[in-house]
Amino acid sequence: MPKLLDMPLDWEREWEGMPKYAQENLMPWQTLKVHFTCQQDREKFAKLIGQRLTPKTQYVWHPKRERNVVEGVRYAAQSQVVPRYPVYIVSKGRWKSRLTSRTLEAIHVPYYIVVEPQERKEYAKVIDRDKILVLPFSNLGKGSIPARNWIWEHAIKSGAERHWILDDNIRHFFRRNKNAKVKVSDGAIFRAVEDFADRYQNVGLAGMNYHFFAKNKQVIPPYVLNTRIYSCILIKNDLPYRWRGRYNEDTDLSLRVLRDGLCTVQFNAFLAGKQQTMTMKGGNTDELYQGDGRLKMAQALQKRHPRYVRIIQRFGRWQHCVNYHVFKNKLILKPDATKQLDFAIRLVKKV
Repeated sequence: MPKLLDMPLDWEREWEGMPKYAQENLMPWQTLKVHFTCQQDREKFAKLIGQRLTPKTQYVWHPKRERNVVEGVRYAAQSQVVPRYPVYIVSKGRWKSRLTSRTLEAIHVPYYIVVEPQERKEYAKVIDRDKILVLPFSNLGKGSIPARNWIWEHAIKSGAERHWILDDNIRHFFRRNKNAKVKVSDGAIFRAVEDFADRYQNVGLAGMNYHFFAKNKQVIPPYVLNTRIYSCILIKNDLPYRWRGRYNEDTDLSLRVLRDGLCTVQFNAFLAGKQQTMTMKGGNTDELYQGDGRLKMAQALQKRHPRYVRIIQRFGRWQHCVNYHVFKNKLILKPDATKQLDFAIRLVKKV
């Protein structure tokens, strides 16, 4: 997550006309460790603070803080809203799980799923054939890069100004507001991202942050400028780049956009509930992440961007570390921009 100093100070002005975004700082003022010499001492302490403590209790709030219950409700527009730009899912070996496909079906967002020819029949058993696009190649051993570039060209031929490209391991989408992440039931948050990006002359990439990075208790703005965009990406089709390499393709593309003075916009108000890397079979898990794959990934990125990337070990694994703090690119509003959505996103009971 970007540090607080990297947050856009003028976010409220730029957020004008977007869905309401309110929050408060719910982080603890102080945290103490309390040690007990015996069970009786723990029970006395529990009685003193009026809370139940068990051998499994790791921490408590005092006074007791009520849970922010968000089950049974969803965010939705008053009428069904879908993305303006085409949505593509890159998928390989995941016709059984097809998380992103299931998620988009549930919230009624139209999409294409892009697969290799040898897997077409398997995907067609569980997904409408009209939604399946078949690549003209297979098993190139280059990860998803060739498929991503094929999608980019397909989107250009469709006449769209931008396109969405989604990983195939997204289980839910959320709107974050009032320190709570609530699932959505339509495509309004996709349209909101599109409308925000289209206000400006220089937004190359936009996308939704991962839900586990946007902590409910923290005070964070609805968007962050000039950072990596990953897994759920809205791409401007006339960018003079294409996906390349085999590793960290999203970070590489983000850095090329930023180095050329364009902006990236990562949304915290709208979130993707993505499965963590290497927790599902198929996709890049089988092709890229095995053995010393992580070290090779970090080395390849550092070679392309030595000024911004260093290699570290974290949690016993090699990782790249990117210095995004140097990028101070500013949003440039279009002269004819309209800062008002033509729909509202409201909280409704789950149907």
